[in-house]
Amino acid sequence: MDTKAIVMDENAVNRAITRISHEILEKNRSVDDLILVGIKTRGVPFAQRIADRIKEIENKAVPVQILDITLYRDDLTEINSRPIVSTEEFNYDITNKIVVLVDDVLFTGRTVRAALDALIDKGRPQKIQLAILIDRGHRELPIRADFVGKNVPTSRDEIVSVNFYETDGASQVLINKL
Repeated sequence: MDTKAIVMDENAVNRAITRISHEILEKNRSVDDLILVGIKTRGVPFAQRIADRIKEIENKAVPVQILDITLYRDDLTEINSRPIVSTEEFNYDITNKIVVLVDDVLFTGRTVRAALDALIDKGRPQKIQLAILIDRGHRELPIRADFVGKNVPTSRDEIVSVNFYETDGASQVLINKL
């Protein structure tokens, strides 16, 4: 794959995280009933960074949980005939909580739909909001993010790669050609 463009460097990623953190606080007015749920894999470090920033701003910790949506995907057979499901536990009662679902890229909406199914199996939250670092368009389902780091129009033959130090050794967003 050839890198076509660097859409966000480390500073831009950090600014987006700060802005999204402030927007979450403004929209919800309190962190008392708030929980961040990162969609595995890159939604997890993104959620943790938002939680860290909220703690800096509010001086209160916001819980972060990891959501593995592998078995909820409608394209499971296309990905792997024998999926590996994480044994990490989602051990938090989300009933009557404000859940901010966090992922790196919003594309067709199918990942978010699977995540919503997985969340509802874990309890009945008061509200679910969606925080995304990159919205690249091409929706197949009527899903829209509440908090967006950056809108990046792409073609279907491009791949948006979000990198975080925690998973990739660098923090940046790239557009690659297939």
